[in-house]
Amino acid sequence: MFRALTAFAAIMVAALPAAAQNHSSYYTADYQVTALEIYRDIIAIRSAAGHGKVPDLANYLAERFREGGFDDEDVQVLPLALSTGEKTASLVVRYRGDGSSRRKPILLIGHMDIVDALPQDWERDPYTLVEEDGYFFGRGTLDDKFGVTTLTSTFLRLRAEGFTPTRDLVIAFTGDEETLQETIRDLVTTHRNLTDAEYVLNADGGSGLLDHDNNAKAYYIQAAEKAYASFQLTIRNPGGHSSMPRNDNAIYELATVLKNIEAYRFPVQTNDITRVFFEKMAAMTPGETGEAMRRFAANPDDQEAIEIISRDPAKVGITRTTCVATMLAAGHAENALPQSATATINCRIFPGVAFDSVKQTLAEVSGNSEVEIVTLDEPRASPASELNEEVVSAVTDAVHARYPGIPIIPYMAAYATDGRETRIAGMPTYGVMGLFIREEDEFSHGLNERVAVREFYGALEHWYRILNTLAGN
Repeated sequence: MFRALTAFAAIMVAALPAAAQNHSSYYTADYQVTALEIYRDIIAIRSAAGHGKVPDLANYLAERFREGGFDDEDVQVLPLALSTGEKTASLVVRYRGDGSSRRKPILLIGHMDIVDALPQDWERDPYTLVEEDGYFFGRGTLDDKFGVTTLTSTFLRLRAEGFTPTRDLVIAFTGDEETLQETIRDLVTTHRNLTDAEYVLNADGGSGLLDHDNNAKAYYIQAAEKAYASFQLTIRNPGGHSSMPRNDNAIYELATVLKNIEAYRFPVQTNDITRVFFEKMAAMTPGETGEAMRRFAANPDDQEAIEIISRDPAKVGITRTTCVATMLAAGHAENALPQSATATINCRIFPGVAFDSVKQTLAEVSGNSEVEIVTLDEPRASPASELNEEVVSAVTDAVHARYPGIPIIPYMAAYATDGRETRIAGMPTYGVMGLFIREEDEFSHGLNERVAVREFYGALEHWYRILNTLAGN
């Protein structure tokens, strides 16, 4: 979920005084004012599953595009009833080019839905954009109303400047990325005529890394992501009265199964993207961890190096398939022996590993032949995207305009995005979001989600430069 900056900007963030970089009142260009207004308005819309607000958000954005000069035929809100029965929508906006490049469009994706936030749990109202101490706080400030706002504002800015791209640029904002991802599937199948593209740039993937002191360390281009699959494990038992305990108890047996799964580690795997990732990360990571990365990139069978890397939760998922217990349910009454105990195991599966093989492994390592294992939903895997030189060059140019000389590193995400579906649909997809962030500021899906004010405005320049480079004359 991250991006960088522009050579064409009238006001360069890097050129501002240090104090100015931390307060939005210093950002007074029309496109910056518009961006902040859109950001504030859409943060206020509680577009989480169960609230039915995504269509409201889609219609709000559609109206902003129309007011910005886009024709009605090029701004389409596409309602969709999800398999859960909830009504959502996607939004497709086409910025028509002159066709001089004779190339297919570039598709730009982000998502309008969010993970819900409970106001009583937050220090500030999650549905009011709050600027404080150099940060914007609010649900979706990072994931992914940041991407939606920066893409929308960049389109509006380019249109206001009279920019004519050499090929069509198409925005597709989805409505259920955080849950079912049915809207993106609908867009690349039923509405493929609207979304077909040479490649896809994802505003919900990629990242710029800042150290604790806000110095830029690296920029990551997301070129692959692990598959997402959940399995439900159940132990059944006749049960009975709690005053007469049995030697077998569904809860205890499930607990043993879960401890067995906890202790198991899937085999280490690598691919071209992860090897390059660790090789480049080694050069900028000090001490034992950096040395372990270097050794692992050179020899993925180096067990000592693997052990050191695996201590980092952010890195272990890049080395192997991972499965972890995320939900539990058991029993039916406090004075009755449990007749069933169930756990949900969520797995992030390395590209190329079959879902059924993971399911079989869970059954084998559980140590209990009676455990029932059911695959939830319909897991889908996507191929890695071979790096595109013109995309890498454009992103490098944008990043280095703000943070000169930092390494540009391809990586495989351990999480899942709508990019999975665009890759499955045959469109190479690259996560190139415009945000640089410190690890300690990463609160997407959590309490007090935030992004640095200067990074919000920097991302506007990032997208502006990228689109000018890829589709300008």
